[in-house]
Amino acid sequence: MNLTERDKKVIWHPYTQMQTALPHIPIVRGEGTCVYDADEKKYIDAVSSWWVNIHGHAHPYIAQKVAEQLTKLEHVIFAGFTHEPAVELAERLLAILPPNQQKVFYSDNGSTAVEVAIKMCLQYWHNKGEQRTKILAFKNAYHGDTFGAMSVSGRSAFTAAFDSLLFEVEFIDLPDKDNIDSLKSQVSNLKSELACFIFEPLVQGSAGMIMYEAEYLNELISHCREEGVLTIDDEVFTGFGRTGKPFACNHLTEQPDIMCFSKGITGGTMAFGLTTCTQDIYDAFLSEDKLKTLFHGHSYTANPVACAASLASLDLFLAPGTTQNIQRIADSHAIFAEKIKLHHKIKNVRQTGTILAMEWETGNNTSYFSSLRDTLYKYFLDAGIIMRPLGNIIYILPPYCITDAELAYIYSKIEDALEAI
Repeated sequence: MNLTERDKKVIWHPYTQMQTALPHIPIVRGEGTCVYDADEKKYIDAVSSWWVNIHGHAHPYIAQKVAEQLTKLEHVIFAGFTHEPAVELAERLLAILPPNQQKVFYSDNGSTAVEVAIKMCLQYWHNKGEQRTKILAFKNAYHGDTFGAMSVSGRSAFTAAFDSLLFEVEFIDLPDKDNIDSLKSQVSNLKSELACFIFEPLVQGSAGMIMYEAEYLNELISHCREEGVLTIDDEVFTGFGRTGKPFACNHLTEQPDIMCFSKGITGGTMAFGLTTCTQDIYDAFLSEDKLKTLFHGHSYTANPVACAASLASLDLFLAPGTTQNIQRIADSHAIFAEKIKLHHKIKNVRQTGTILAMEWETGNNTSYFSSLRDTLYKYFLDAGIIMRPLGNIIYILPPYCITDAELAYIYSKIEDALEAI
């Protein structure tokens, strides 16, 4: 029995209808931008394995640092104890974040980083003696699959079975020049009820790489601050260079109260998450009253091995070569976008930094469950490219080590697909 058959007998895969899914491909190793199956077929990982891998697979520097940490300390309870990798990572990360970010709370993935942020905001007001329980979020948002993260995500087929159990959220349109005044009025009208405003900065990833302008997000954050509404910047996807700057908030002049991170933080090595906040939020939990404690934690909070992987990834991320690669990818995307934008099968091309999305013309059939999605997925797999279309939208989101030749090959196969499908 081969690995695919063994898998089918015992594994339930994420976001997969197991009855109709294609056989799962056994991957045995990775190197650079590529992963290799059991037959040594090479696949270019054009989506960074669900957006986590920023430096390439099996990076030797990260592997070395992880191995070193494993021989020192694999884990220790983080309540009542601390360790060097956790302290150093917090110090180094806060040094490159907006200066209002002063404290780090560790968790273990993107959804839990968001859960922590939501709980911080809700309990912040509770600790201050104010009853603010409503949250503001964008329509079509995606912040994760745990219940709090689902609640602040747009209602969709993904949340339908749980809608009656999700807490109340006020959903608003993405800001633009036509609606910004109206959105600000909504904030003003709801301010006494709002615990916070949570947003994906500049790019709504799972919604189909929907992009919007920093100028109007900036204005909305500023207005929230004026009205005393806390803001949460969910950088789980956009953090660590994806938007062309170190963090999406670097495109803004107004900065959030809380920030959430995961995905690229370990370079794609292992699960990890963290939430940062301002001194003001942290101070609201300081008290002789133990009931004002933030009652949240995970067994693997601040895992030393994950911290070591993150520190190694941060070393690579801050190296001049990575900045140059991010710009190289962004420039290459821009050239290709210009080349195909007028193709009759392309409805829209959009780009922010290293993120390039192309919307296929399908009339009104734009559902995530469109048959075109499966056709495109298999087409690119057969060509040795891992893509995961969002309905009729394909996107390229590669590790920063991708070569010009690999990018050119992906672009050429997209052009082939436009003619063949």
